[in-house]
Parts: sequence; C-alpha cells; structure tokens
Amino acid sequence: MIERRSILMTAAMFEPRSLAATAAALDRELTDAEPAEIVAQAQRTLGRGRVAVVSSFGSESAALLKIVAEVDAAIPVLFLDTGWMFEETLAYRDAVVARLGLTDVRTITPSPAALARDGARDLWFADPDACCTLRKTAPLAHALTAFDGWINGRKRYHGGERATLPVVEIDGLRLKFNPLARVTRPEIDAIFTAAELPRHPLEAQGFASVGCMPCTSRAAPGQQVRAGRWAGRDKTECGIHAVLAPAGADVSTGHMR
Repeated sequence: MIERRSILMTAAMFEPRSLAATAAALDRELTDAEPAEIVAQAQRTLGRGRVAVVSSFGSESAALLKIVAEVDAAIPVLFLDTGWMFEETLAYRDAVVARLGLTDVRTITPSPAALARDGARDLWFADPDACCTLRKTAPLAHALTAFDGWINGRKRYHGGERATLPVVEIDGLRLKFNPLARVTRPEIDAIFTAAELPRHPLEAQGFASVGCMPCTSRAAPGQQVRAGRWAGRDKTECGIHAVLAPAGADVSTGHMR
C-alpha cells in the first residue's frame, strides 16, 4: 500500500517519471475503492488545501459533491463560469452549495483581456476549440497553479475517450483523481435518491449533460449521456482534461473571484 502522507507532498517537485510512478501506484491501490475513499486518499496524499475539486454543477455533479462534502466540506471546489452558462446552472450551483454545506466554492472566470478577444461573442460558432481554450482551459490552468492535484467527476460509462479512465492519472505536474470512474448510472441515481439531492432543472427538459448554453442541446432517447454536447461537430471534449499548462506558463487569460 502506498505511504499515507499527512504533510504536503508537492507534485511539482517530482521528476515526471516519479510523479507517473506515484499515480500508477495510487491507481493500483484505489482501483476498487469506493469514491469517498478515493477523495480521502487524494487529500491524505497531497495535504489539506492542496487538492481541489473541479465541478461544472451539471446534471450529475451533485453526486460527487455529496461525497466530497462527507469527506471534508472545506475542500476547495472550482466552478468555471465561462460567461455562457445557463441561468439554471448558476441557480443550481447555489442550491447545491447550500444543500451540501460546501464552504470553499470558487468561481473561475476568463479575464477581461481574454474576453476582449471574443468581443463579438461568436467564437463558440467560428472556432469552438478556441472558445473552450479562452473560456475554460486557460482560466482553469491558472486556477490550478495553487494546487498539487485535482478531483473531477468523469465516468467510464459516458463512453468515448472516457471509457478507459484510470482512477488516478497525471495531468502535467499534478495528480488527477477520478473517484467516479467505475461508477454506473444507476449508482449515480441511487446517490441522488438516498441523499435527496436536487436535480439540475434542465434535466426535466431533456438535457442529459449540461455545459455552455450555445454548445449544449437535448439528447435523443437512447443516445449517450454526452450526445448533446457540441452536437453535429467533430468535438466531444472541451479540453480541460488534456494536459494543462504547468506552473509558470502564460496564463493571462484567467482569474478567480
């Protein structure tokens, strides 16, 4: 079993091979662990305050946040407000935070200088990859410079690139934890039911996965959960789950409030 650490372990101090070895050892240890144990191990490994949760407050997000709150309601939660979020998502964020008692939720936004590059607000249509970089990837990379690892809510049953998710991986100079990697849709639903968690209001309108307003549509019955994201385009991910910019890179496009 990998050593439990109560002191800060700074991922940026590792040689890349050492960090990869740490991730591989954790992945082996936690391969069959419950989500709460994975969250707790992330905090034990990196130290309190050195790991954050990244949440979209989308249709399934409350399940992971419920688990996080039970481990430690003070774990920082980073929410990317791209400027294109549904009003329902912003209201849902506030309702979930109040319901779970999360005490450190940080809203990450693109900087004014970055938004000036999309003055016409049509980049989502002309170049959605560039829009995601400006409004999501770069601001998150900037925010994560304060942390040695992060936790997210991806699941294998979403298919596509997510079908072979490890439980622990490396992301640049950080460790990245996927506590829900092997969880099934019925298990997610069971968490909502047992905890009486509110559902995202757009679910009732046919939105299975909720992201930015211009690039989110309803999914047809029987389609994969994420079928309504960038529908009709050769694009399935926003880019934040690619390797993010390491500390010291040009991250002038993001700030935190």
